Amino acid sequence: MTTDLWHWLADPWTGDIMLRALAEVVLLGVAGGAIGCWIVLNELSYGAESLPHAMFPGLVVAALAGTPLLLGGSAGLIAAAIAIAIAARTPLIGRDSAIAVVVTGLFGLGVLLALSPASPQSVQSLLFGDILGVSRNDLIAAAALTVIVLVALRLIHTRLLLVSFDRTTARSLGVIAERADIALLMLLALSVLIAVQALGNLLVVALLIAPAAAARLLAHRMLPMMAVAAALAILSGIVGLYVSYHLRTAAGASIALAMVATYVVAATAARVIPRRTA
Repeated sequence: MTTDLWHWLADPWTGDIMLRALAEVVLLGVAGGAIGCWIVLNELSYGAESLPHAMFPGLVVAALAGTPLLLGGSAGLIAAAIAIAIAARTPLIGRDSAIAVVVTGLFGLGVLLALSPASPQSVQSLLFGDILGVSRNDLIAAAALTVIVLVALRLIHTRLLLVSFDRTTARSLGVIAERADIALLMLLALSVLIAVQALGNLLVVALLIAPAAAARLLAHRMLPMMAVAAALAILSGIVGLYVSYHLRTAAGASIALAMVATYVVAATAARVIPRRTA
């Protein structure tokens, strides 16, 4: 029985494909957990969900043209920003409505391109991810972007804290809230680029929101919250890979569901534990 359990635990990691997927999970967990805490704290979950959809056409065009996803995603973000700015200038349309219309239109365009009969199957994986198809070069690119995100968060940590908790005080101290918001959205975009190949455009929001939301229920200071979120994201990713390997389910979807389940467990614990200690 012990031998069977050991084989159950060890068998997934005997091949290079799963080992690369594990390395990608660690990178996703570190970057997504860190940036996700700021997204949850600043109540930017709608933006975190909208951003991948807005940049999707650029990602598809980049994949079709064989250019880096970073370039295509950046171009998609620029196009989305211009379209939102133009739509928001219409007096009868609010900013939220403009964002919703533009994001929905861009995502629909991206889906049409991705699901076109002329598009290769690899393009369609941008919707749902293919973490088992991650290459060594993909890992290097993800590691580089993760380092950029972490270094940038460290450099603007104090500014983000001031803006997140008291925007009025931040302005009196010389911190411009709008610049901090823009920096946070740019880092969010980089995090999406890290995760899009592994989890796809439709599932990446689970990485950015679920572990961070769970961590906020378990930790009360920012740095511990980020550490807990990263740990929960990595643990959820590993659980998802085990589920995918043994039950032959889609890896990206399994990971996303494991992350959501982590939040459910944390939310339940946050409700039950205080009652027991009361």
